[in-house]
Formats: sequence, structure tokens, C-alpha cells
Amino acid sequence: MAVTQSPGSATYTITDLAREFDVTPRAIRFYEDQGLLSPEREGPGGRKRIYNGRERTRLKLTLRGKRLGLTLNEIREILDLYESPRDTAPQLERFLDSLADHRRTLERQLEDLQAQLAEIDQHERQCKALLAAQTGGKTPAPEGDDAPARTRSA
Repeated sequence: MAVTQSPGSATYTITDLAREFDVTPRAIRFYEDQGLLSPEREGPGGRKRIYNGRERTRLKLTLRGKRLGLTLNEIREILDLYESPRDTAPQLERFLDSLADHRRTLERQLEDLQAQLAEIDQHERQCKALLAAQTGGKTPAPEGDDAPARTRSA
């Protein structure tokens, strides 16, 4: 996968990284366009991208940040702090702030989802009661995930 030029300086092609991290080369190019990655260029017109260990780590952290729901700007700030000559305290504090903001957002979304589910429960109960009143207490078989398995014709 990696082409080693000298001990400790492994390099990677865009295809290598795409396979390793299960992303498309297009996604990697997008992160490059966004300033998160800056590979070296080789070949005619600099068309061939060569990624070193630093770029591989930045891609790994970018993908981790995306899984956590961070924005590209938040990820860029954290990566830039990570590479600053100072200690890691500012980076860790910024990361904690980002995580706290994201947690608050997710908690609000969870509250909204729980409220919507409660509304759905209420509407289902009302519909079932009305249906039972109209059918004399007989309710049709349920549909959806709770329905018993049915044989389907092909």
C-alpha cells in the first residue's frame, strides 16, 4: 500500500488512502479543496497527489470529526491547533467546546424526536379508538413493522 522512500517517511497515493479509510478519492479531493489536506504534487502538471504520514493523520482525524458530527470548519480549527507549536491544551479545550456544542444540539434533537413520537402515539390511540367505534370494536389487522409476516406474490 505505502511506498517507502526512506525509513519513517511512508507516502501514500489517493487510491491507497481511499481504500484504507473506505472513502472515495473524490471525498479526499473535496477535503483537499476545503484546506484540510495538502498533499505534495508530482508528475506532469502536478496531477499525481502524494500523501505523507501527516496528511494521512489529518484525513483520519477529519473522518473521525465528521463521524462525531463536527463541521469542516470545526475540524480545520482543531487540526490547525493540533499542529501549532504550543502545547495541546488549546486544542483539547477547543475540542471539548465543540463536543459540548454538538452534545447540546443532539440533546435538543432527541427532545424533539421524543415529542414527535409522543404525538404519534397520541394520534395512533385516537385513530384506533375512532376506528373501533366505527367498526363496532373490530379493528383491521395492523400494517407496518408490527404486522404479522404475510406471503407476497412475486
